[in-house]
Amino acid sequence: MLVPSAAALSLLAIPVAHGWGTLGHATVGAIADHYLTAQAKSWVSTKLDGATMASVASWADTYRYTTAGRFSAPYHFIDAEDSPPSACSVNLNRDCGAGGCVVSAIANYTQRVQDGRLTHENSKEALEFLIHFIGDVTQPLHDEAEQVGGNDIPVTWDGATTNLHACWDTQMLEKAAGGGNTSATLSSFSATLIGRIDSGSYSGQKASWLSCSNIKTASACALAWAQDANAFNCQYVLKTDENGKELDGTYYTGAEPIIEIQIAKAGYRLGDWINKMAAANP
Repeated sequence: MLVPSAAALSLLAIPVAHGWGTLGHATVGAIADHYLTAQAKSWVSTKLDGATMASVASWADTYRYTTAGRFSAPYHFIDAEDSPPSACSVNLNRDCGAGGCVVSAIANYTQRVQDGRLTHENSKEALEFLIHFIGDVTQPLHDEAEQVGGNDIPVTWDGATTNLHACWDTQMLEKAAGGGNTSATLSSFSATLIGRIDSGSYSGQKASWLSCSNIKTASACALAWAQDANAFNCQYVLKTDENGKELDGTYYTGAEPIIEIQIAKAGYRLGDWINKMAAANP
Protein backbone atom coordinates (compact mmCIF):
# COMPACT_ATOMS: atom_id res chain seq x y z
CA MET A 1 0.00 0.00 0.00
CA LEU A 2 2.73 2.46 0.94
CA VAL A 3 4.86 3.63 -2.00
CA PRO A 4 8.44 4.47 -0.94
CA SER A 5 9.62 7.93 -1.86
CA ALA A 6 12.05 6.91 -4.62
CA ALA A 7 9.54 4.56 -6.17
CA ALA A 8 6.85 7.21 -6.05
CA LEU A 9 9.03 9.66 -7.91
CA SER A 10 9.70 7.05 -10.58
CA LEU A 11 5.95 6.78 -11.10
CA LEU A 12 6.02 10.29 -12.51
CA ALA A 13 7.12 8.73 -15.78
CA ILE A 14 3.77 6.94 -16.09
CA PRO A 15 0.89 8.92 -17.66
CA VAL A 16 -2.11 9.09 -15.33
CA ALA A 17 -5.42 10.81 -16.02
CA HIS A 18 -7.12 11.05 -12.64
CA GLY A 19 -7.37 13.97 -10.22
CA TRP A 20 -4.46 16.20 -11.06
CA GLY A 21 -2.46 13.30 -12.48
CA THR A 22 0.61 11.94 -10.72
CA LEU A 23 2.65 15.10 -11.16
CA GLY A 24 -0.14 17.35 -9.93
CA HIS A 25 -0.84 15.33 -6.80
CA ALA A 26 2.87 15.01 -6.02
CA THR A 27 3.20 18.79 -6.35
CA VAL A 28 0.30 19.31 -3.94
CA GLY A 29 2.03 16.97 -1.50
CA ALA A 30 5.42 18.65 -1.92
CA ILE A 31 3.95 22.09 -1.25
CA ALA A 32 2.14 20.77 1.82
CA ASP A 33 5.32 19.08 3.07
CA HIS A 34 7.08 22.46 2.84
CA TYR A 35 4.58 24.14 5.17
CA LEU A 36 4.48 21.49 7.89
CA THR A 37 5.52 22.46 11.39
CA ALA A 38 8.25 20.37 13.04
CA GLN A 39 5.57 18.64 15.09
CA ALA A 40 3.49 17.90 12.01
CA LYS A 41 6.49 16.55 10.07
CA SER A 42 7.13 14.05 12.85
CA TRP A 43 3.41 13.19 13.05
CA VAL A 44 3.17 12.60 9.30
CA SER A 45 6.39 10.58 9.21
CA THR A 46 5.07 8.30 11.96
CA LYS A 47 1.71 7.87 10.22
CA LEU A 48 3.31 7.18 6.81
CA ASP A 49 6.19 5.01 8.02
CA GLY A 50 8.78 7.59 7.05
CA ALA A 51 7.30 8.61 3.70
CA THR A 52 6.46 12.16 2.65
CA MET A 53 3.07 13.40 1.53
CA ALA A 54 4.44 13.99 -1.97
CA SER A 55 5.48 10.34 -2.28
CA VAL A 56 2.06 8.89 -1.40
CA ALA A 57 -0.16 11.54 -2.98
CA SER A 58 -1.33 9.36 -5.89
CA TRP A 59 -1.82 6.12 -3.97
CA ALA A 60 -5.61 6.58 -3.89
CA ASP A 61 -5.79 6.70 -7.69
CA THR A 62 -4.07 3.34 -7.94
CA TYR A 63 -6.03 1.80 -5.08
CA ARG A 64 -9.44 2.72 -6.54
CA TYR A 65 -8.88 0.28 -9.41
CA THR A 66 -8.21 -2.69 -7.15
CA THR A 67 -10.91 -5.03 -5.90
CA ALA A 68 -10.33 -3.88 -2.34
CA GLY A 69 -10.38 -0.19 -3.27
CA ARG A 70 -13.33 -0.14 -5.65
CA PHE A 71 -15.56 1.31 -2.93
CA SER A 72 -13.51 4.54 -2.97
CA ALA A 73 -14.12 5.46 -6.64
CA PRO A 74 -16.96 7.98 -5.90
CA TYR A 75 -14.81 9.74 -3.30
CA HIS A 76 -12.65 11.45 -5.94
CA PHE A 77 -15.32 13.88 -7.16
CA ILE A 78 -18.68 15.51 -6.54
CA ASP A 79 -21.10 15.62 -9.48
CA ALA A 80 -22.44 19.17 -9.36
CA GLU A 81 -25.76 19.14 -11.22
CA ASP A 82 -25.48 22.79 -12.21
CA SER A 83 -25.66 24.46 -15.62
CA PRO A 84 -22.29 25.75 -16.81
CA PRO A 85 -21.44 28.15 -18.25
CA SER A 86 -24.57 30.07 -17.19
CA ALA A 87 -24.74 28.88 -13.59
CA CYS A 88 -22.22 27.07 -11.40
CA SER A 89 -22.85 25.76 -7.89
CA VAL A 90 -22.21 22.81 -5.61
CA ASN A 91 -24.95 21.63 -3.26
CA LEU A 92 -24.08 18.80 -0.90
CA ASN A 93 -27.61 17.42 -0.62
CA ARG A 94 -28.18 17.59 -4.37
CA ASP A 95 -24.77 16.52 -5.63
CA CYS A 96 -23.19 14.07 -3.16
CA GLY A 97 -24.48 10.63 -4.13
CA ALA A 98 -25.54 7.84 -1.82
CA GLY A 99 -22.11 6.26 -2.24
CA GLY A 100 -20.35 9.39 -1.02
CA CYS A 101 -18.29 12.07 -2.75
CA VAL A 102 -15.07 14.01 -2.31
CA VAL A 103 -16.66 16.38 0.22
CA SER A 104 -17.96 13.62 2.48
CA ALA A 105 -14.70 11.69 2.02
CA ILE A 106 -12.58 14.63 3.22
CA ALA A 107 -14.80 14.93 6.28
CA ASN A 108 -14.71 11.19 6.95
CA TYR A 109 -10.97 10.74 6.58
CA THR A 110 -10.21 13.86 8.59
CA GLN A 111 -12.08 12.17 11.43
CA ARG A 112 -10.52 8.76 10.84
CA VAL A 113 -6.93 10.02 10.83
CA GLN A 114 -7.56 11.40 14.31
CA ASP A 115 -9.33 8.30 15.64
CA GLY A 116 -6.95 6.72 18.13
CA ARG A 117 -8.90 3.46 18.04
CA LEU A 118 -7.78 2.70 14.46
CA THR A 119 -4.91 0.35 13.72
CA HIS A 120 -1.73 1.93 12.41
CA GLU A 121 -2.44 0.56 8.94
CA ASN A 122 -5.97 2.01 8.87
CA SER A 123 -4.75 5.37 10.16
CA LYS A 124 -2.06 5.47 7.46
CA GLU A 125 -4.63 4.63 4.79
CA ALA A 126 -6.91 7.41 6.06
CA LEU A 127 -4.10 9.97 5.79
CA GLU A 128 -3.18 8.79 2.29
CA PHE A 129 -6.80 9.19 1.20
CA LEU A 130 -7.02 12.66 2.76
CA ILE A 131 -3.84 13.87 1.07
CA HIS A 132 -5.22 12.81 -2.29
CA PHE A 133 -8.77 14.10 -1.90
CA ILE A 134 -7.73 17.59 -0.81
CA GLY A 135 -5.90 17.67 -4.15
CA ASP A 136 -8.88 16.31 -6.09
CA VAL A 137 -11.37 18.83 -4.73
CA THR A 138 -9.43 21.76 -6.21
CA GLN A 139 -9.60 20.42 -9.79
CA PRO A 140 -12.65 22.20 -11.28
CA LEU A 141 -13.85 19.22 -13.31
CA HIS A 142 -13.86 17.04 -10.19
CA ASP A 143 -16.66 19.29 -8.96
CA GLU A 144 -18.84 19.00 -12.06
CA ALA A 145 -21.37 16.56 -13.58
CA GLU A 146 -21.50 18.16 -17.06
CA GLN A 147 -20.39 15.59 -19.65
CA VAL A 148 -19.10 13.35 -16.84
CA GLY A 149 -16.82 16.07 -15.57
CA GLY A 150 -15.54 16.75 -19.08
CA ASN A 151 -14.57 13.12 -19.69
CA ASP A 152 -17.13 12.93 -22.52
CA ILE A 153 -15.85 16.06 -24.27
CA PRO A 154 -13.37 14.88 -26.94
CA VAL A 155 -10.50 17.27 -27.65
CA THR A 156 -7.01 17.03 -29.05
CA TRP A 157 -3.70 17.96 -27.48
CA ASP A 158 -0.76 18.45 -29.80
CA GLY A 159 -2.77 16.56 -32.41
CA ALA A 160 -3.47 13.52 -30.23
CA THR A 161 -7.03 12.59 -29.25
CA THR A 162 -7.89 12.93 -25.55
CA ASN A 163 -10.70 14.48 -23.49
CA LEU A 164 -11.16 17.74 -21.63
CA HIS A 165 -10.87 16.20 -18.18
CA ALA A 166 -7.65 14.36 -18.98
CA CYS A 167 -6.21 17.50 -20.51
CA TRP A 168 -6.73 19.42 -17.27
CA ASP A 169 -5.42 16.53 -15.19
CA THR A 170 -2.28 15.83 -17.14
CA GLN A 171 -1.31 17.41 -20.46
CA MET A 172 -1.94 21.06 -19.59
CA LEU A 173 -0.60 20.63 -16.08
CA GLU A 174 2.63 19.06 -17.32
CA LYS A 175 3.12 21.91 -19.79
CA ALA A 176 2.49 24.47 -17.02
CA ALA A 177 5.08 22.67 -14.90
CA GLY A 178 7.71 23.04 -17.60
CA GLY A 179 7.23 19.86 -19.59
CA GLY A 180 7.34 16.19 -18.73
CA ASN A 181 6.54 14.52 -15.44
CA THR A 182 9.93 13.78 -13.90
CA SER A 183 11.22 14.28 -10.37
CA ALA A 184 13.14 17.33 -11.62
CA THR A 185 9.89 18.82 -12.94
CA LEU A 186 8.23 18.15 -9.58
CA SER A 187 11.04 19.88 -7.70
CA SER A 188 11.07 22.91 -10.00
CA PHE A 189 7.29 23.31 -10.21
CA SER A 190 6.69 23.01 -6.48
CA ALA A 191 9.51 25.48 -5.76
CA THR A 192 8.00 27.99 -8.19
CA LEU A 193 4.57 27.79 -6.57
CA ILE A 194 6.00 27.96 -3.05
CA GLY A 195 7.86 31.11 -4.07
CA ARG A 196 4.63 32.68 -5.26
CA ILE A 197 2.89 31.72 -2.02
CA ASP A 198 5.66 33.05 0.22
CA SER A 199 6.45 36.36 -1.45
CA GLY A 200 5.13 36.39 -4.98
CA SER A 201 1.83 36.82 -6.76
CA TYR A 202 -0.11 34.56 -4.37
CA SER A 203 1.17 36.06 -1.12
CA GLY A 204 -1.69 38.52 -0.83
CA GLN A 205 -4.28 35.81 -1.49
CA LYS A 206 -3.07 32.92 0.64
CA ALA A 207 -4.87 34.02 3.81
CA SER A 208 -8.19 33.84 1.96
CA TRP A 209 -7.40 30.26 0.92
CA LEU A 210 -7.66 29.36 4.61
CA SER A 211 -10.90 31.25 5.24
CA CYS A 212 -12.37 27.84 6.09
CA SER A 213 -9.71 25.84 7.88
CA ASN A 214 -11.41 24.29 10.91
CA ILE A 215 -10.83 20.55 11.14
CA LYS A 216 -13.94 20.31 13.34
CA THR A 217 -16.09 21.52 10.44
CA ALA A 218 -14.40 19.48 7.73
CA SER A 219 -17.52 18.96 5.62
CA ALA A 220 -18.26 22.69 5.48
CA CYS A 221 -14.67 23.49 4.53
CA ALA A 222 -14.48 20.78 1.87
CA LEU A 223 -17.74 22.07 0.40
CA ALA A 224 -16.35 25.61 0.32
CA TRP A 225 -13.25 24.35 -1.49
CA ALA A 226 -15.44 22.47 -4.01
CA GLN A 227 -17.54 25.58 -4.62
CA ASP A 228 -14.41 27.68 -5.13
CA ALA A 229 -13.08 25.26 -7.76
CA ASN A 230 -16.47 24.70 -9.41
CA ALA A 231 -16.81 28.43 -10.11
CA PHE A 232 -13.99 28.15 -12.65
CA ASN A 233 -16.22 25.94 -14.80
CA CYS A 234 -18.40 28.96 -15.58
CA GLN A 235 -15.54 31.44 -15.59
CA TYR A 236 -13.34 29.48 -18.00
CA VAL A 237 -13.20 25.66 -18.06
CA LEU A 238 -16.62 25.14 -19.70
CA LYS A 239 -17.29 28.71 -20.81
CA THR A 240 -16.89 27.82 -24.49
CA ASP A 241 -17.63 24.62 -26.40
CA GLU A 242 -14.26 22.92 -26.87
CA ASN A 243 -15.69 19.73 -28.40
CA GLY A 244 -13.23 18.41 -30.98
CA LYS A 245 -10.87 21.37 -30.65
CA GLU A 246 -7.10 21.53 -30.20
CA LEU A 247 -6.34 22.83 -26.71
CA ASP A 248 -2.60 23.41 -27.00
CA GLY A 249 -2.98 27.04 -27.93
CA THR A 250 -5.29 29.83 -26.84
CA TYR A 251 -7.32 27.61 -24.51
CA TYR A 252 -4.17 26.47 -22.71
CA THR A 253 -3.01 30.07 -22.29
CA GLY A 254 -6.15 30.85 -20.29
CA ALA A 255 -6.06 27.55 -18.38
CA GLU A 256 -2.46 27.74 -17.18
CA PRO A 257 -2.92 30.34 -14.41
CA ILE A 258 -5.99 28.47 -13.11
CA ILE A 259 -4.08 25.19 -12.92
CA GLU A 260 -1.18 26.81 -11.12
CA ILE A 261 -3.20 28.65 -8.51
CA GLN A 262 -5.43 25.63 -7.81
CA ILE A 263 -2.41 23.38 -7.24
CA ALA A 264 -0.94 26.03 -4.93
CA LYS A 265 -4.21 26.33 -3.01
CA ALA A 266 -4.44 22.59 -2.53
CA GLY A 267 -0.90 22.30 -1.20
CA TYR A 268 -1.20 25.29 1.12
CA ARG A 269 -4.55 24.11 2.49
CA LEU A 270 -3.29 20.57 2.96
CA GLY A 271 -0.25 21.73 4.90
CA ASP A 272 -2.43 23.87 7.17
CA TRP A 273 -4.95 21.04 7.63
CA ILE A 274 -2.25 18.56 8.64
CA ASN A 275 -0.64 21.06 11.01
CA LYS A 276 -3.95 21.47 12.81
CA MET A 277 -4.59 17.74 13.06
CA ALA A 278 -1.08 17.12 14.37
CA ALA A 279 -1.46 19.86 16.99
CA ALA A 280 -4.80 18.43 18.14
CA ASN A 281 -3.46 14.89 18.28
CA PRO A 282 0.14 15.03 19.54
